[in-house]
Amino acid sequence: MVENLAIVDLGSNSARMAITEIAPDGRFREIRRVKENTRLSEGMGREKMLQESAIERTITALKRFKKIYQEIPNIKVRAITTAAVRQARNRQEFLNRVQREVGIHLQVLSGKKEAYYDYLGVVRTLRLNHCLILDVGGASCELILVQQRKARNLISIPVGAVNLSEQYHLNGYVRSADLFRAQVAINERLTKIPWLRYATRVPIVLLGGANRTLARMTQSYHHHHRRNGSIHGYQLSSRVVFATYRELLNRNLAQRKRITGLEPERADIIIGGMLPLVTLLQRNSDGRVIFSESGVREGIITEYVNQRKRHHD
Repeated sequence: MVENLAIVDLGSNSARMAITEIAPDGRFREIRRVKENTRLSEGMGREKMLQESAIERTITALKRFKKIYQEIPNIKVRAITTAAVRQARNRQEFLNRVQREVGIHLQVLSGKKEAYYDYLGVVRTLRLNHCLILDVGGASCELILVQQRKARNLISIPVGAVNLSEQYHLNGYVRSADLFRAQVAINERLTKIPWLRYATRVPIVLLGGANRTLARMTQSYHHHHRRNGSIHGYQLSSRVVFATYRELLNRNLAQRKRITGLEPERADIIIGGMLPLVTLLQRNSDGRVIFSESGVREGIITEYVNQRKRHHD
């Protein structure tokens, strides 16, 4: 009997739902994907408190998702949430409210678990023996060093597109002093990760909203559109990444909103969102970046199918 699995993934910047059909033999295909820009981590500040307006946007999105998956037969729901809720001082109130108002039980993934699911999603679909995976979310970055297709080291650090942009004023026209402060802060974070020195000669595999936006902007600029609109496996050199970043820094917010391939609602966080990558590339002599559309959700599906297989065997 065919099973359907709905994965609700509540990120710091957007909420997504993917519905996957799983055949009895374990093969699976995605049948529906929905996304809402909820920006849950907006305005959390140093107090790390989820704000009422962000909570309401998120609950509205979750109700929409529920309407969709309730229509689907034989459905199982797995709902996860990541950095914004993980870091929030009022996380328990938020989780209780979601349970009460939407009837969804949200599992808060630890940073390490999120990084591990990223790794599972990437190695299932990209033929790379060695790489560094970088997932930039709204309120955290996950880094995974892959050697011989195994996750050798992984970490989650609490810097992301939304909190970097807010803290260092990278939203509008960026002042050089603000950018410098942000770069120094990220460099300090990265220098404290001892195993990163083994990741200087490997390609960087990119996940997360900011990185997907970078792929779409460069595809539009270079007219590299693929027939199915996918960015999976798309490659860029560090030279192109730096040129794109420079282009973004030369513009104010209104001008950035007009860039093809950049969603207008991401224009205020794209500079903060690209900063972790730009900083890593300055340390990396390989110079290649490869985009992956498989990440946490695909990692969860992979784990689910493998567990199901073991159960049936």
